[in-house]
Amino acid sequence: MSLRVASFAQIESEFNAFVGATVYATMVTVDARQRPRTRVLIPVWETVDGRPRGWLATYRTPVKAAHLAGNPHTSFSYWKPGNNSVAIEAVAAWAEEPDVKRHVWDLYRATSPRGAGYDLGNFWRSPADPELHVLRLDPWRVQVIRGMDLRSRIWTAPEA
Repeated sequence: MSLRVASFAQIESEFNAFVGATVYATMVTVDARQRPRTRVLIPVWETVDGRPRGWLATYRTPVKAAHLAGNPHTSFSYWKPGNNSVAIEAVAAWAEEPDVKRHVWDLYRATSPRGAGYDLGNFWRSPADPELHVLRLDPWRVQVIRGMDLRSRIWTAPEA
């Protein structure tokens, strides 16, 4: 049974704990023929004005770019043994502004994986590296499921 919550704050601590413990997410996009494609990666999340916002430092591959150009809706799933899980439905948009790239670079260093740091310098030279691209992820639905009792709580953006 799922319980709807009125604010993201009501599930934020479990969201952060489950995402932090799992680290890797499966991202789903769809192609022009509506076939799903998955990839495993590490987005970072923050709370802005009481709402979750995600960021993904990534390469702008032709497949990913084409999928998101055709349909910017994406899904992220976190799961690990013990069944604590998080499902995130979001709209993705490329964010190429230098100040955004710097913010995301610093956010990865500080928070991903929680406390361990995930140095984007292992993949790109700096936030100004032309190969570094950033996706902004604006969730419209977040579900957290606690594995021990399968308690499910769902936050949905007011405009969703």
